[in-house]
Amino acid sequence: MAAKSKDKSLSCFGYPLSIFFIIINEFCERFSYYGMRAVLVLYFKYFLQWDDNLSTAIYHTFVALCYLTPILGALIADSWLGKFKTIVSLSIVYTIGQAVMAVSSINDLTDHNKDGAPDVVTVHVALSMIGLILIALGTGGIKPCVSAFGGDQFEDHQEKQRSRFFSIFYLSINAGSLLSTIITPILRAQECGIHSKQRCYPLAFGVPAALMAIALVVFIVGSRMYKKVKPQGNIMIQVSKCIGFAIKNRFQHRSKQFPKREHWLDWASEKYDKRLITQTKMVLKVLFLYIPLPMFWALFDQQGSRWTLQATTMDGNFGAIQIQPDQMQTVNPILIIIMVPVVDAVIYPLIKKCKINFTPLRKITVGMFLASLAFVAAALLQVQIDKTLPVFPAAGQSQIKILNLGASSATVKFGPQIQDVTVEPLQSTDYMIFETSQLQSLNITYGNINTTLTTRLAEENRYTLGITDAQNVTNVLLSDGVTSKPEEGNNLIRFINNLGENVSITMGDTSFGTLMPLSASNYSLFPGGRTDEITATMNSVSCSASSEAFGFGAAITIVINECTPGSFDLKYFDDISPNTVHMAWQIPQYFLLTCAEVVFSVTGLEFSYSQAPSNMKAVLQAGWLLTVAVGNIIVLIVAGASKLSEQWAEYVLFAALLLAVCIIFAVMAYFYTYIDPNEIEAKLDEEEKKQVKKDLNLNENQAEVGTQL
Repeated sequence: MAAKSKDKSLSCFGYPLSIFFIIINEFCERFSYYGMRAVLVLYFKYFLQWDDNLSTAIYHTFVALCYLTPILGALIADSWLGKFKTIVSLSIVYTIGQAVMAVSSINDLTDHNKDGAPDVVTVHVALSMIGLILIALGTGGIKPCVSAFGGDQFEDHQEKQRSRFFSIFYLSINAGSLLSTIITPILRAQECGIHSKQRCYPLAFGVPAALMAIALVVFIVGSRMYKKVKPQGNIMIQVSKCIGFAIKNRFQHRSKQFPKREHWLDWASEKYDKRLITQTKMVLKVLFLYIPLPMFWALFDQQGSRWTLQATTMDGNFGAIQIQPDQMQTVNPILIIIMVPVVDAVIYPLIKKCKINFTPLRKITVGMFLASLAFVAAALLQVQIDKTLPVFPAAGQSQIKILNLGASSATVKFGPQIQDVTVEPLQSTDYMIFETSQLQSLNITYGNINTTLTTRLAEENRYTLGITDAQNVTNVLLSDGVTSKPEEGNNLIRFINNLGENVSITMGDTSFGTLMPLSASNYSLFPGGRTDEITATMNSVSCSASSEAFGFGAAITIVINECTPGSFDLKYFDDISPNTVHMAWQIPQYFLLTCAEVVFSVTGLEFSYSQAPSNMKAVLQAGWLLTVAVGNIIVLIVAGASKLSEQWAEYVLFAALLLAVCIIFAVMAYFYTYIDPNEIEAKLDEEEKKQVKKDLNLNENQAEVGTQL
């Protein structure tokens, strides 16, 4: 029964006014969820300092939990609280979770020594896990309720309006996810903090938290207008009980003395009616086809983990726009908006004109194949990225780079069995790898002067050998202290003083201190893709100039060669080359995966609904969401068990697994027989009417016999 209120008659353009509150609520909630999820894996890696594998594992655990909890939400709504109270209750949990995530990302919460890094990381980890669990309960719990609650607002004669509502509802989902994946990475890229400036994760998580609070308030404001259907029991519970009783009854009657039945579910006929048993058979037939589907989601949901991490090693400079790695995820919803109408209006009609029977199961098979190709494309791209990554010294090794700061060429002899290296003036070599134990001294020839430099190198470290002719010949071996490529598109900058006097250096707002002749500053971190003002002060002379436009992910040494009132000579040397593979090269893999989603996901839901009884749609919806959860669990298992050191190899592994599953599914689909649930239910209705009539005649006959007696 629907609770009645005079306000419920309010309408706008023929639609119940209440649905506009529901659509606004859904937009804000999807913005909140996808905005938080867009920056989540980078928060794990850069704030909590987890490695790629742990960040990926926790990310997919969270996503899996988000798709397991809808079953819980459906049970609570249909069997206990009803949809309205379930949405409100779990939205409160959801909002608290988002707020806890925002608090967990505040660096100053535990940064007592004000060094820019949290002192007690476990506090941030604990708060993050609590926040994510609450968010998973909230977003998953309300997922099956909101759209169904919106459908409840319409009368039986408003079928056309209800259909349009679901289209607008789906549009609000995509609009929320698209805007959030554009905006929250921009917020994350800002710098904020009380004691030190850091990437602004509190803002990136705080805005989604605020949007979820708005979603909750908007939904409650419309309370008086809603048609609230009381809980009437959950069909999933009835189906589960029917299956459980059939298995139990079959086990108890496993002896050969009991005759076999046509289907194992027929063993439930002692307790459940024929209609429920027949409908359950139809549902199980579709759920059986779901078994291979989780492998698709295992690949699809890596857009937010592995593919985002891949983008951190790429160049995001699109001219006037600098794309953040987590913003590349927006390619998917943008392509979805373009591809859905193109596929429906152009591709499918063309296939039909070619007289190809492109059945729903064939579409799903093609979708799995396209997703496999997307990961082959990702693997090929990763191979190209790996070629640009620097090689760092392993255990027992050291690296030396020669930097000639003088006016004559210099030759360095490393040993009797190692080739000599000659470096021209104001030039440098790349880093050269040596066995640390074999490199005890260096012989340097500069012009007519020979010098020997005794070395004590540390393993797994990089060094720069600076040579200059200030006064005679001066050699200095500088420890670089860089053991990894700068991430998030940042650059590492240092200065070398090639002047004869002390010089004080600043770049932007960063001071590098006072450098003595032929000494180097420490590296400092700067955002990529920008220029900064460099100022050098020597005695009473001050020189300034704008730096070169730096790329992304580089380590750069800037040598100060001259500082006079009329001249400021700077020389730039790349210690680590900037990212050279452009993020645009990820678009082909996103395109393939989006095409796969269009023919797989949309068709999968359409097929499921066409093959299931009218009152079993919720069971199939739960089963579909369960395939997403299992897919994310597969990522954890495969990534953890494979132990592959190369990322491209992991991409190939996932592509191969999905291709194998695709072949299995194609075989299953070949033997599948399509059914018409409406026709079967019509036969059941007819049989029930005949049975009712038969029972009525029997009762009448018995009554006549009783009268005669």
